[in-house]
Amino acid sequence: MESQHMTQQTFADFIGISTASLSSIFTGRTKPTLNTVEAIRSKFSTINLDWLMYGQGPMFKDQADDSDVLTESNSQDGALSLEGALDFSSSSSPSPQGFGSSISQRVLSTPKSTVRTEVKYLDKPQRNITEIRIFFDDQTWETFVPKK
Repeated sequence: MESQHMTQQTFADFIGISTASLSSIFTGRTKPTLNTVEAIRSKFSTINLDWLMYGQGPMFKDQADDSDVLTESNSQDGALSLEGALDFSSSSSPSPQGFGSSISQRVLSTPKSTVRTEVKYLDKPQRNITEIRIFFDDQTWETFVPKK
């Protein structure tokens, strides 16, 4: 937003989300949703998602000189190697059962704290209308007083 010299209002309008949603994200009240990230990504295709989501790396992809995943190897045939690529072997991937059970255990072990709020009703005397004023656009007004 700052690199494009936009205010929160213009940035929210540009990416197609509500100003209130963007304001809530900046104040820390809510976290960005997938829709927000996708809206930013669709308008700024060169933005680095690691920077956007985690604050790591350069802001734009074209600024990443040494962080390219595909690099040409020094082998004789000039084939491409994947340096720093993610390892998706079966030994490193978590099992779906373990993932779900750890979440359910975490939810079950969370203590429930009940907050009890007491509301006290105070007796107030009945209010009465004393006068009504109507202001006109020609800088005049009329006052109405109810009959007693």
